[in-house]
Amino acid sequence: MAKTANLYARIEPELKEQAEEILLALGIPASNAITMFYRQIILQRGLPFDVKLPVNVPVDVSKLTEAELDAELEKGYADVKAGRVRDAGSSFADIRRDYGI
Repeated sequence: MAKTANLYARIEPELKEQAEEILLALGIPASNAITMFYRQIILQRGLPFDVKLPVNVPVDVSKLTEAELDAELEKGYADVKAGRVRDAGSSFADIRRDYGI
């Protein structure tokens, strides 16, 4: 089928650049990736991935004020005092699973 339809979308330049770098490394032109996405929408009869808010969001300590950091540390200390602790191995396994790392 001839490619005669145009698609115009405004996106953040940094987002476009990052995605196109990955597509370039994969050898996939952006137009082909968009076509693949649209085909998957048709095949799945919806978006080809879950659209939902993440359940767990890690705290970015670099963006906390000193008071906010102190509050987070107090929460952790309160957990330790109350016996709400887990071994490191299972904690790291959960972190890897929840955050895809």
